[in-house]
Amino acid sequence: MSNPPADREPTHLVSLADEAAVRAILESTVTRLWQVVNELSRLRPSRRERYRVAIFGSARAQPGTFAYEEVKRVAAALAGMGCDIVTGGGPGLMQAANEGAVSAGSGGSLGIRVDLPFEQDVNPFVEQAFEHGTFFTRLQHFVIASDAFVVVPGGIGTVLEMLMIWQLLQVRHVDGVPLILVGQMWRGLVDWAGASMLDPHQPLASARDLQIPRCLDTGDEAIAVVRDLHAAWQAQRT
Repeated sequence: MSNPPADREPTHLVSLADEAAVRAILESTVTRLWQVVNELSRLRPSRRERYRVAIFGSARAQPGTFAYEEVKRVAAALAGMGCDIVTGGGPGLMQAANEGAVSAGSGGSLGIRVDLPFEQDVNPFVEQAFEHGTFFTRLQHFVIASDAFVVVPGGIGTVLEMLMIWQLLQVRHVDGVPLILVGQMWRGLVDWAGASMLDPHQPLASARDLQIPRCLDTGDEAIAVVRDLHAAWQAQRT
């Protein structure tokens, strides 16, 4: 009989009555699972055929409101220039972005959902849906799937997503992916961060960190910025 491989620990049966041993096995197994997840998270997709723009925004905005119709218009313009639109797949401004993509006939309207007990099913304008059980795996999927992030007005969930992307760019776990914030609420947040974190007596961030997000006031500005990014991406591919 051959010996077990050198890199594998010998297997010993453990009684379920031995609580300490069972706990140790579970802890070591979970740790190894996290190591597997960390390794998989290093993977990045090869070149895509289309530029992908993730749009984060409120789930509460209703069709017919200015915010909803403006996000739909922006998404349609981006899809019309050849971009895929990626959202959280839910209602509100996520639906607006997916609806805009579909109205442009782009064939690239994606939704990356997280399972929540109180949120509706995937919105009807998502052409390709993905489901996640946690916000953390969902965010990783957004990072892998997106070439640019556009953040429109939103609540706590949108703020969380924006800040997580900002941090990943700060520590360079993500690099070269623009973070575009559209609307006055974001300029106020970034101004607050600069005033609070760049105190010369106790700096909590660097000036470079505060330059990562690009604050814009209007949808037209966002369209123009993404048009330039998309053109640069296309030129690099050719």
